[in-house]
This record gives sequence, structure tokens and C-alpha cells, in this order.
Amino acid sequence: MTAVNWTSWPLREALARDTTRSRARGVITWSVRAGLLTLMLWGTLTGGLFGPWEIVVGLVGVLVCALLAVAFFRTTIDNRLWPSLGLLGALMLAALGAEQTGATVPAAVLWCGCAVTSMERLPLAAGVPAAAVTLGGYALADSDDWATTAVTAAGLCLAGYVLRLDAEARGSAQRLLTQERAARAVEAERAALDERSRIAREIHDVLAHSLSAQLVHLEAARLLIEREPTGEFRDQVLQRVVAARSMAREGLSETRQALSALRGEVSPVEDFLRQLVTAEPFEVRVEGERRPLTAHASQAVRRVAQEALTNARKHATGARVLIRLEYRPDEVVLEVKDSGGRCPRGELAASGSGYGLLGMRERAELLGGTLDVGPDEEGFVVSLRVPA
Repeated sequence: MTAVNWTSWPLREALARDTTRSRARGVITWSVRAGLLTLMLWGTLTGGLFGPWEIVVGLVGVLVCALLAVAFFRTTIDNRLWPSLGLLGALMLAALGAEQTGATVPAAVLWCGCAVTSMERLPLAAGVPAAAVTLGGYALADSDDWATTAVTAAGLCLAGYVLRLDAEARGSAQRLLTQERAARAVEAERAALDERSRIAREIHDVLAHSLSAQLVHLEAARLLIEREPTGEFRDQVLQRVVAARSMAREGLSETRQALSALRGEVSPVEDFLRQLVTAEPFEVRVEGERRPLTAHASQAVRRVAQEALTNARKHATGARVLIRLEYRPDEVVLEVKDSGGRCPRGELAASGSGYGLLGMRERAELLGGTLDVGPDEEGFVVSLRVPA
């Protein structure tokens, strides 16, 4: 046995409560303990040796010992040596006091309990001397012959050490189980990232490539149409081609953003909001301490901002628009407010680029957030709150 074995504390998992034990087993264990304690106190306090007030004092002493034992267990979990030894000494004094008053059975239980727990929960360099002092007091108070007392003391020491080894084994197994679960979680996350990367590659190879090709063909069509003589039919076709080209460009931009999100390469939300209003006199205001958002929260903020700006352009043309993004300790708030243009809530919720604020409200609720839409003093306001 090395010096480290003598000076090191048992594993925290060994000292803490066994979390793998079932509830029924715990109830049975504590019921048996309570029954044995009740029988011991009943046999001691009803034997005719103590008066009513002495019985009350004895019950108070039992309660104090229980509190001292709980405190001892907690200090050993925190690896605080001197407070643990102080509490153990207080329990020894309680055992000595019980012995002096004639309560030999509770005193013996305290002596034996202190010896076993000191061997089980303290570093061996402190537990062995503490157990020796405790068993010495037990031997002095015991009325049996010295051989029986010595065998009992050796058995208690052995029992405490066996309990220590068993707790260490249980703690090591629990720690290994925790590490295995963490490794499995990391492995599952890595597998999910690999799958998302595969999906992103598929989307890039199919959809993004197709949209890029459409942009090329639409641009070529626009150039060809512009060479034709001016006329109403030519202008209508050119307008539709230009609109289709804009839609293809927006779709390609959206696809690239989705690909970045799948790869975990999402740009900061505030940068995305500023890109949305680059060509317009809209104001973007960011408040609070900035931090990375989860993928779901980031996507919700982006989609709601896009939908709200689309509705503002449609129903409040020329109005001032303020986009306020606020980082709070446990959530993020997006508020899009325009200075004019009132439209019914149903019309606003149904309009947009195919997402609709009604769908955005459902997305926010799935994340545990809220989406409020309605008129304010000047114009219209869209307010999103999502945990982040």
C-alpha cells in the first residue's frame, strides 16, 4: 500500500448517496434502520432507569447525534478533514455521556458506528487512529472479557475497511459509467454532425447547383430579351425574367445559409440582420452581451426577421423600421417595429415569403418561446422571445 492510499480520500461517488439504488430498496433500508433504532430506544428508555425528563433529554440527545452524523457525512463528501474529525469527536463524547448515564446499548452503537464510518469515509491516515481511539473507548466501556472485545474491535475495523473497498468499487463503476455515457453522447453528436454534413453535401450538389445554373440561364435570357425591340410583350417577359432571377438568387442565398447552419457555420445573428437591411434605411439595434445562439434559436430569429421585413415592405412602404435584438441572460428578444401601415392580424400572419408569421409562432412555441404580432401606437410590431 502506497503513501497515496493512506492520505487520499475515497472517491466522491463512493461517499455520496448511491444513485443507482432503487426507490423501493431505499425505503426498505431506511425502514429497517428506523425500526431497529426505535426498538433500541424503547428498550433503553423504558427499562425503569430514567425518569420522564431524562427520557426527554435522551430523545433530544438522539436528535443531536443524528444531526451530527448528517453533518459528518456532508463534510466527508466535501473532503474537509478537520471538521469531520471534530464532528466525529463530538459523537464520541456523546457515546461517552450515554455510557456514563447507563445507556450502554446506544453508547455501544455510537462507538461501533464511529469506528466503522471513520474507516469507511476518512483517509486511512486519519481513519485508523480515529477508529483506534473509538474502539479503545468501546473496550474500556465493554463488560465482556478482553478476548471477546479484541475480536469485536478487529471485526469492526475489518467491516469498516470492507465497506470502504465496496464503496470505492461502486464509485469507480459509477464514474466509469458516467464517462461511458459522456463518450456515447459525444459519439452520437459526432454521428449527427456527420449526417448533417452529408445532407449538406447532397443539397449543395443538387439544389445549390441547380439554382446556380438557373441564375446563369435567366441572366442569359435577360440579356437576349433586352436586345429585342421595345414593346409591351417584351417588357412583360423581361419583368418576369428579372423577377425569376431575383427569386433564384434569394433561393440560392437561403440555401447557402441552410447549408452553413447544417455544417454548424452559422454567422452571428446581428450580422445577418444588418445584411437584410443593407440597401434600405432600416435601423438595427443590438442590446445586451452578445453570445452564440443555438442553431434552432438562431434560425427562428432569422426567419421571423425575414418575414417581418417582408410584411413591412408590403404593407408599410416607405415607413421607418427598427429592428431591435436584445440578449438576455436566459433568452433572446427580437422586435421589428415599423412607423406606419396597419393591416389586419390575419392578413399579416398569412402573407410573406411562404413561411408566414403563423408558422413562425408555431416554431417559437416549439422552442418554448412566444411570438406576438399586432399594432402599436404608430404602426405594427412583431416581437419574438425564444430561450437561448
